[in-house]
Amino acid sequence: MTAITDIPVRQPGGAETTLADHAGEVLLIVNTASKCGFTPQYAGLEALHRKYRDRGFSVLAFPCNQFGAQEPGDAEEIANFCSLTYDVTFPVYAKIDVNGPDAAPLFDALKAAAPGVLGSKGIKWNFTKFLVDRTGTKVERFAPTTSPDAIGPEIEKLL
Repeated sequence: MTAITDIPVRQPGGAETTLADHAGEVLLIVNTASKCGFTPQYAGLEALHRKYRDRGFSVLAFPCNQFGAQEPGDAEEIANFCSLTYDVTFPVYAKIDVNGPDAAPLFDALKAAAPGVLGSKGIKWNFTKFLVDRTGTKVERFAPTTSPDAIGPEIEKLL
């Protein structure tokens, strides 16, 4: 598998980049939405980010509107919501698709590396979380119902 940090992603303004700035970090990559029942998890994600960032950890958010149209905003609206509502300091990338023919290559790689229940590759809902080790190759998937604080012990193992 190609290292996660080598896969192209888009910044909120649309410019293409990679996650190379996060090479060597433990990453929690999450498809997010502003109008979802799981949206309050932003607070827990931010708490994880602040707790572990000085030890080489980052949360990376990828807004997605594929599930119940729960992320209708543009990049500026999403950034304002995250900042004003949850004081988010972790990176929030461009809105993407996580399933289907237009799925972002990053999420195709994450789904292949860490299939869901019974080997399913599709993402079922917003706030599916992928924990990636420092090499960018070992990935573990967590369901939307898994609270961010429940992932803390798994992050600790990788730091």
